[in-house]
Amino acid sequence: MSSLERGLELGAGRERATGSGWALALLAFAQLIISLDLNIVFVALPEIGVGVGFSGQTLQWVVSAYTVFCGGFLLFGGRAADLIGQRRVFVFALALYALSSLAGGLAGSPAVIIAARAIQGIGGAFLFPATLSLVNRLFAEGPERNRALAVWGGAGASGLTIGSLAGGFLTAAFGWPAVFYVNVVLAALAIPATFFVIPRDPERRERRRFDLPGAITVTMGATLLVFTLVQGPDYGWTAPSILASAVLAAFFLLAFALIEARSRDPLMPLRLFRNASLVAGMTITFLYMATFGALPYFLTVLFQNVHGFSALETGLAFLVPSLAIAAGTQFGERLATRIATRPTLIWGMLVGAVGTALMVPGASIGAGYLAIVPGVIVSGVGQGIVWTAMWIAAASGVHHDEQGVASGMASTTLNLGNAVGLAILIAIANRHVGGLSGEALRGAMAEGAQLAFWLAATGILVSLLATVAVPRRR
Repeated sequence: MSSLERGLELGAGRERATGSGWALALLAFAQLIISLDLNIVFVALPEIGVGVGFSGQTLQWVVSAYTVFCGGFLLFGGRAADLIGQRRVFVFALALYALSSLAGGLAGSPAVIIAARAIQGIGGAFLFPATLSLVNRLFAEGPERNRALAVWGGAGASGLTIGSLAGGFLTAAFGWPAVFYVNVVLAALAIPATFFVIPRDPERRERRRFDLPGAITVTMGATLLVFTLVQGPDYGWTAPSILASAVLAAFFLLAFALIEARSRDPLMPLRLFRNASLVAGMTITFLYMATFGALPYFLTVLFQNVHGFSALETGLAFLVPSLAIAAGTQFGERLATRIATRPTLIWGMLVGAVGTALMVPGASIGAGYLAIVPGVIVSGVGQGIVWTAMWIAAASGVHHDEQGVASGMASTTLNLGNAVGLAILIAIANRHVGGLSGEALRGAMAEGAQLAFWLAATGILVSLLATVAVPRRR
């Protein structure tokens, strides 16, 4: 090869690297938007309740509407990315985010805000698998994809803190509508950039039919299941609405399984369950959110209700764990590249379990913030390591034409795990809270947080069993 040819090849490689770098930056930015939107509304809830006229019983739906509809549409959104095109669905989801956020900011009634949050949830259900599947398609399996997933995961971890801080600042400076309008601005920046840095969706040579019966049944079943899990602790597990939604969820999910078994072009090909790495990844995402994913809730209760932190102080308190998680995502990439995915998951879980147990002494009334910092740092690093490695596992061995549905499958179990874990841990932690007030209530909340941390640490260790199914290859 002549020096000219080598120079041209080197220049082309640099151009591809620069292009993929910009694409990764945009996908990380989209993940930041998703993560930010999960937290930014929490801080503004009291002002939203007063400004729009929510009752105490209905205010929770500002959060629950997003959770329920996002969880219900994730598999649908993932398959849509495969069949319609990942870039097309990415842009559609960002536009849906922008329009629903604009409606939420302009809302003058509780019903409009709840509807806007529900549509935001659907936007998130399309955006998350589209973003993740684009990462998996644009970056080759191995070290290149591992690094990309670490950057993508680090952006999500940063969004947890930025959401809390931005929610407190925007609400104080401009009022509660600002927490909705910020999504309009962010989406408006991301949409035009997509057409410059994300490659076109590849043309499909074979005709694929969209499995509408499967899409309807799985979306109905998943939405009703998430509703049951999210609202069960509040409504009561024996409430007629909860029992009815549980029965209907089982009916629709059973119908979905029968439809998929007979469909020529199924929404979720059952043969994907023969991919041991994907199945292990789905199991781990479920257990991850049932344990690690429940910690921010109990930390918020501890900071605000036990230690008396303001909303802004709580956001600042989350800066340490968010930085630890972001650092952990980078460690996870390096470990997965050097020693393989399975040992990376094992090390991350062990570190995370030890760190979560170390948080217990700092969860007492007399303990200050510094008492919980060591545990929060160690737990955060473990969380970050597992976060990167579990998405590597879920994407391994999946063809790029099915990365969307694989991402939807893993993110659906992620969402369900969060609902199940929170429901169980909150029920156990709050079993002695009823009827208490003042110092007695603070003490009961502190004891409940300590118990939740112990249970989460135990659950993380149980998650080690799921790593057995992860292939041993590097």
